[in-house]
Parts: sequence; structure tokens; C-alpha cells
Amino acid sequence: MKIGFGLAVVACGVLALTTGAAAQDKGQKNQTLTVDVTLPATFGSTRLSSGFTPDPYRVDIYSGGTIDATTVANGCVGMVARAPDFELTYSAGSLPLIFGVTSDADTTLVINGPNGRWYCDDDSGDGTNPLMRIPNPPSGVYDVYVGAYGGNSGSSQLYITELESNLLGRSGSSSNNNTSSSGVLDPFAAANYGRVELRAGFTPDPYQVNMRAGGSTDAQNVSSNCRGFVSRAPDVELSYTAGSLPLVLSVDSASDTTLVVNGPDGRWYCDDDGGNGSLNPALRFNNPQTGTYDIWVGTYSSGASQPARLDISELYSN
Repeated sequence: MKIGFGLAVVACGVLALTTGAAAQDKGQKNQTLTVDVTLPATFGSTRLSSGFTPDPYRVDIYSGGTIDATTVANGCVGMVARAPDFELTYSAGSLPLIFGVTSDADTTLVINGPNGRWYCDDDSGDGTNPLMRIPNPPSGVYDVYVGAYGGNSGSSQLYITELESNLLGRSGSSSNNNTSSSGVLDPFAAANYGRVELRAGFTPDPYQVNMRAGGSTDAQNVSSNCRGFVSRAPDVELSYTAGSLPLVLSVDSASDTTLVVNGPDGRWYCDDDGGNGSLNPALRFNNPQTGTYDIWVGTYSSGASQPARLDISELYSN
């Protein structure tokens, strides 16, 4: 827990908004406004319209910088870069616009929205991660800075969503009551066995990840169709660029294992015994989407984790 920070709290708190004029007043006290929203964003830009898919939209970035965010606007904290980390051009609809960060480092959010308004948050997300919900977002450009609290920069992931079911804040649960809500699983947590980037036609095929299956979380907390016990964080995060081939995820283990996958469309996909061998799971996406697949490998029964291997293939046929 940090002391004395300014919050724009999501869901259960108050969103702190500072107008461009207020930011200018703050800048006058310090003689200069040290960030520059006119610079090209370091980690790229995108255009999204309300209802975009896949949701969430994710961007890998590196948090932090040399500028104290308290010089930007009241309520902002952390050390940020001079140029924005990411720039979003957004066409609003009836849904909220939500920004969050996942990182092992202590991060903050500083965003300059349309009409020069500043949005800031420190710890409204999971752990020491920020989370910012704009209930009635205006259309326009959002320049996003991901700060480092105390200057401790690190690898991070910015996510942009319109769906409450994608959120895990301090309450530890989603505010959406759908049966397929994120529940106690966190698709945004760092994967236990790392991140994999594959494009259609990848070699070697299958791509294999050795791991230990299982965890303390009942997969039925995600959906009544899911089985097994998994960890809260994904085991593997797959960033996949689709082509004309199917995508098949399967598990090889001497134990009774299960699969739980959160796809690029935000939907949950689960299997128990659909693979080769009576106790191995497999999921086949005949027309896979490009995007992020968060993958959990579970054990059917609670207890100790078990050795397992995840196979990612475009050639496997069940």
C-alpha cells in the first residue's frame, strides 16, 4: 500500500479529473509542462470504435520515465516518460472506456484525453496496478502514460476494454454477473510459464511448453462448462497471428488434466477429455482469431500439481 497518493478509483471510488486549465496552472508553478502529448507514442497507436474486438486490446510496454507525474496534474503520481507510451483514437458509443495495467512492477496511469482533460490513477486495479474507468467517454484522442511508482520501471502490459467482465480490481471479482465472467481467474496476470508469440505456419509444430498442471482455483468459477483446478494466473499467454489453418491446443500428461482458455474475443473455452488418450484435453479453433489466448492447464482433482506438456499446433487433428 502506498501513502499519500492521488486516486482516480474505478468502480467503487471516484474518478479524479483535472482539466487542461488546471494542468496548465500546475505547469506554471513549475515553469514548464514536462510531458509532451504531441510527440509520437513510444509503443504505437491504434484506432478503436465502441464494440471493438478483440476486447481487451493489449499492448506490451515498458513503464516509467524521468518526469515526475505530480508536475503534470493534481492527483497524478509516478515517474513517466516525456512522450506518451500509447495513443488511442477512440469513437465512443454507449459503453464505458476502461484502461488498466498488469505488471510485476508498481505502476500508475496518467492519461490526457480529448479536450485536454487529465485522468490519473495509482492502485485501483489488482495489487499495485492502476485501473481507470471512464463512464461516458468522449470520442477523440487519449494519450496514455504508464508510470513507475518510486521510479521502479519494468515490463508491463496496457489493456483497453469496454467490458466490466474483464476487470479484476481490489474486490477480487468482476462487477458483471454473467456466468462466464472472469471470476477469480485473472487473464491479465503475468503467465506462470511465459508469453509465446506465434504466426500461422510456425515451426516447429507443435510448439511445446513443459509445466506443472493444477492450482487451487476451481475452474467452474469461470463457467459451469469448465472443469478442474487451476492457478489464478494463466499458465501460458499465446499471442497468435492467424492464417488459414486451425489452431489446436492440447495437453499431454500421465495425470487427468483439463484446459481453460480465454480467447481474443473475451469468451471462455474449456475441455476435459477431448484429446488423445482418455484423460487429456484438447481445444480446436477451426477459424482462429488473431489476438491473445490465455491458457490454463488444470488437474481434474484438487491436490498437488502434476507434470504436463502443453502442445500448440496447426497440424494436429483429433
